[in-house]
Amino acid sequence: MPNIILVGPMGAGKSTIGRLLAKELRLAFRDSDKEIEKRTGASIPLIFDVEGEQGFREREHAAIAELCQMQGIVLATGGGAVLREDNRQALREGGQVIYLCTSVEQQLDRTSRDRNRPLLQTPNPRQVLVDLMAVRDPLYREIADITVETDERPPRLVVGEILEQLRALVSRESPDESALS
Repeated sequence: MPNIILVGPMGAGKSTIGRLLAKELRLAFRDSDKEIEKRTGASIPLIFDVEGEQGFREREHAAIAELCQMQGIVLATGGGAVLREDNRQALREGGQVIYLCTSVEQQLDRTSRDRNRPLLQTPNPRQVLVDLMAVRDPLYREIADITVETDERPPRLVVGEILEQLRALVSRESPDESALS
């Protein structure tokens, strides 16, 4: 069973859906942001404050490179993980990449009360999300094997669609579907 790697913007549901998907597939769940926090003993906002976005991106790259070498995991990545070409390469090679796509409106709704989003601590978070999506959406699409909409959909429904699409993808790649049965 290849790793399942979830990419997409903040608020798309990568962590929630990733946990459910891992449970369904009986795989370990990893979240690259949580791995960074565990390794540093610091929160993502604190890392941004002390080291800036560039320092965080270096830590993120190291975590993604290592996590993508693991076997049998569902990996939820941070929204900006796709910004670096070497991360995109590691993600592509690390498993089946699923883009959890969502609207800016849904992102705002899901992140409005979350103070752990350093990029959104601004007077106009909507504009930040629009600008981020303009840059990142093509990168998510570039590496995705599967794209799934998450807007206004219960996480279990999204997981069901992912499983269906993974089965279809696996059956196209090899006639032995037993890995997802």
